Amino acid sequence: MKMFLISDNRDTYTGMRLAGVEGVVAHERDEVEGALARVLEDPEIGIVLVTEMLGRKFSDILDEIKQNRRIPLLVEIPDRHGTGRKENFITDYVSEAIGLKL
Repeated sequence: MKMFLISDNRDTYTGMRLAGVEGVVAHERDEVEGALARVLEDPEIGIVLVTEMLGRKFSDILDEIKQNRRIPLLVEIPDRHGTGRKENFITDYVSEAIGLKL
């Protein structure tokens, strides 16, 4: 099973290429849709890494895949600018899920 990156910046793309992960740099809706179409055609790609900025900008496209397909797994990753999530994201998420304050 392979991973594939869809990034909004060249630095993240280059870093992932050095780690052996193929991918593309995309900024516009049609570029993201084209990259996802390519991914969905390749049965060997099981995980798609998407930078958080693209995840926020094109959430409708990504949500459709998350809701209607089991594979590939879409994972939003922070880029060189850091994460867009608040500091206690994981703790707050778990607290909401189980209904207890941690």
